[in-house]
Amino acid sequence: MILDTHTLLWMDRDDPVLGAQARRQIEIAWRAGAVAVSAISFWEVAMLAERGRVVLPVPVDRWRADWLQAGLVEIPLDGRIALLSCQLENFHRDPADRFIVATAIDRKAPIMTADQKILDWQGTLERLDARG
Repeated sequence: MILDTHTLLWMDRDDPVLGAQARRQIEIAWRAGAVAVSAISFWEVAMLAERGRVVLPVPVDRWRADWLQAGLVEIPLDGRIALLSCQLENFHRDPADRFIVATAIDRKAPIMTADQKILDWQGTLERLDARG
């Protein structure tokens, strides 16, 4: 399972917006060592923190290390995923979302998101609504 950036942030804050069913799905996948994020999500969080849009409990590099030590899998951005992100037909232009979706497609993994643009996209991708 690939977590969208906001889903990871909701987990980190134990935000009630993250739905009960989504939490159960993440918990099951976590026990199997199958919860991952695209490396671009850490970049997004760092940018949000730099702009003051999110406040992390520790510096972002420590925050990342803590999540990885806890069992979150980081999937690096490589050339294959970068090229795939350019081939998403009728997908919006946000590059981070493109990389995250391309990562999920490349890994044949569902994406856990509340991003309506991703949920409504007509492409082939298993989606899990993080609000459910």
